[in-house]
Amino acid sequence: MTRSNKPDPRLIRISIALVWLYEGLWCKLLGGAPHHVAVIAAMPFIGPAAVRAVLIAVGLAECSIAVWVLTGLRMRAAAVVQTILLVAMNAGGSIWAWHLIPDPGGMLVQNFAFLVLIWIAAEDRPYAAQI
Repeated sequence: MTRSNKPDPRLIRISIALVWLYEGLWCKLLGGAPHHVAVIAAMPFIGPAAVRAVLIAVGLAECSIAVWVLTGLRMRAAAVVQTILLVAMNAGGSIWAWHLIPDPGGMLVQNFAFLVLIWIAAEDRPYAAQI
């Protein structure tokens, strides 16, 4: 019997999903990270009345991504969506809310590592449909 040194792809997908659930459910929908409101409010194209609605929409999108990743379906498409969302959120935060982010460099490094994990999951095609 051959034993693989690769981590179980389900563990990778669960890890990715937990990050999205934490960010979407805890930080945004349940209000566990109030500075997320301030970051969204700093965006010049979002008026004060829309901040809460945008926060809820982003939180729901992040929770939806968590579910998508757990299914293991269309992992390359999921990786593209996650990459676009992370790049957009990091760019927006870095441009308009840099003064509200305690460690912008750390945020970028952590999100780069997260994207590497996302693309590892996307390219593990033989296991992409298992959970």
